[in-house]
Amino acid sequence: MSFRITGLAPDPFLPLYGLDPETLAARGIRRMTAGAAPEFPDRIEMRHAREGETVLLLNHVSQPAASPYRATHAIFVIEGATERYDRSGEVPEVMRPRLLSLRGFDAEGLMRDADVVEGAEVEGLIERLFADPQITEIHAHYARRGCFSGRITRA
Repeated sequence: MSFRITGLAPDPFLPLYGLDPETLAARGIRRMTAGAAPEFPDRIEMRHAREGETVLLLNHVSQPAASPYRATHAIFVIEGATERYDRSGEVPEVMRPRLLSLRGFDAEGLMRDADVVEGAEVEGLIERLFADPQITEIHAHYARRGCFSGRITRA
């Protein structure tokens, strides 16, 4: 099964980079500084923030469909990230150490199937979900915190 994983497009976040804390706070956004531990998974470049990098914690609409499954939740983006992750047949390392929740959606934004899997074994679940021809895309979430990770489509 050929699949493609993409991070978020950087364009909506570019105007937020460098804003003062008060302006960010008024928009419900927080700036944080990454420590040594890999605890800030970026959704644009799909990598862990390096120690000392700043990240923005903000709410993101991950499922915009006009369906009961419309979804928003908190995500991190590395402040200054501009290179969107976009690879076929490759799982980003940021997903590997985490328990993932994969949710398969049809063209109307309705969830057809879902399951959890350790990131080290995610390819098998992607293949199983895409065995349903009605599933047009899969949304990966970090299962423990519920945060959107990335979008998976057929390649």
